[in-house]
Amino acid sequence: MTADADTETHFTPRQQAVLEQALRLLVDGGEKSVTTAGIARAASCSKESLYKWFGDRDGLLLAMITYQASKVRTFESAGHRLDADELKHHLRAFAQDLLEVLSGDVSLALNRLAIGRVTRDGQKLGRMLLERGRAQIDQRARALLEDGRRSGVLVFDNGDEAYRVLYGLVVGDSHVRMLLGEVADKGLFARRAERAVDRFWLLFAAK
Repeated sequence: MTADADTETHFTPRQQAVLEQALRLLVDGGEKSVTTAGIARAASCSKESLYKWFGDRDGLLLAMITYQASKVRTFESAGHRLDADELKHHLRAFAQDLLEVLSGDVSLALNRLAIGRVTRDGQKLGRMLLERGRAQIDQRARALLEDGRRSGVLVFDNGDEAYRVLYGLVVGDSHVRMLLGEVADKGLFARRAERAVDRFWLLFAAK
């Protein structure tokens, strides 16, 4: 069976190790290498364990996407008030993580695979990337912005619009260029993240 859409997003260390092997196989060998037999062999586990943890091949792909998206960190305030410096720090960390994950071989391979499969088997993988990759990241980042608004640090009427502005300032068209083969200068990511947050701050910081 396919893993349910509400599959737990936190994986055990052993499951993480298996998913890392699956992602490495995807990068090194493409879609054809992502088989239960190949992953079981690379990760030194049984196919039965793979089925138990992730379900069928679609469930495994879903887990790979969810795990990859979890590498973009966002801070959860647990209800305490954020000050401006603290929120800026967390937004910069989010922005840098986002750039690093999007530019990585794994994310590029997953996105290229989804694009290549659109006309062949519908948009299943693309939907997975949107619903369990991009949406997971977006939801956690929007929650951080809402924490900033509740703390009186940010001012905006629509959280979705505010987040889209932040995402655009951080990523711009760089992801498209990377998908087309441009190699990103990762040494500039910290500065890009800082600059994006500073520009966002000019638009949405409380006066």
